[in-house]
Amino acid sequence: MSPVPVPVSVPASVPVGLGLPVDDPAGLLTWARLADDSPFSTLGLLDRLVYDNPDPLVALSALAGATSRVRVQTEVLLAPHYNTAILAKQTATLDRMSGGRFTLGIGVGGREDDCRVAGIDIRRRGRRLDEQMEQLRWAWAGRPYAEGVGAVGPLPATPGGPEVLFGGFAPAALERVARWGDGFLGAALPPAYMDRMFRDVETAWEKYGREGRPKLVAQASVALGAPSVVADARANLLRYYEFTGRAEYMAEGLLTTPDAIRAAVAGYAGIGADEVILYCWAADPDQVTRLAEVVFA
Repeated sequence: MSPVPVPVSVPASVPVGLGLPVDDPAGLLTWARLADDSPFSTLGLLDRLVYDNPDPLVALSALAGATSRVRVQTEVLLAPHYNTAILAKQTATLDRMSGGRFTLGIGVGGREDDCRVAGIDIRRRGRRLDEQMEQLRWAWAGRPYAEGVGAVGPLPATPGGPEVLFGGFAPAALERVARWGDGFLGAALPPAYMDRMFRDVETAWEKYGREGRPKLVAQASVALGAPSVVADARANLLRYYEFTGRAEYMAEGLLTTPDAIRAAVAGYAGIGADEVILYCWAADPDQVTRLAEVVFA
């Protein structure tokens, strides 16, 4: 007789957030209010230019105003596409108006069409982000932005600027965590593979002599509900990752059962994750309640 499987429980000490779908921007207010009334820690939103998604900073500003507890986070904002001074002002404003509930997840992106529309050289986007981070930190501290001009206000609610998490897989992205950031946001890898990324981030942190430890955040793609909900999520994943040539692989990683979701959260907690974001790819807001019952029961 085969042994009866023991249900996996989610460690109560690990905060769990939600990544928001992008195909129904008006519906995100419902998601936010449901999440704010639940134990979820964070609401995340992705960034693209040449795509049918809402602007993340505008959308998260609306969601911050509709909530009082849950944090809001970009996952990840493609900073090289933005004017740096305007980005400094927008992010400081969102942090200030949300009472310090904003986390800036940030990265370089890798899509030629986005870079072309933004008017930047895709080959130089990493160097541009490094320059931007120096300017953002300078602006968030309230210092004059450039010689002969004043500071770009307002000051953020969080001293020194909002929490900054870098996303990406390249060694340069992990180095940026240690040079400029507060932590790392790892997406689309199961715990067994994310473990190496987390350890590499910690090594870079020590290399640069940073005190304390980096915040480590893992993200997993989920869809919980009727077959139509799962089908919508899979279709959205395939569409979003089509440019990579690995869309089928990404869709195969979609977690669609309570046991798979609990196991993933427990697995990430086991490798040292400080938070896990369950990224929802279907627009059905009832997933908030279903996922809360799975994760926090």
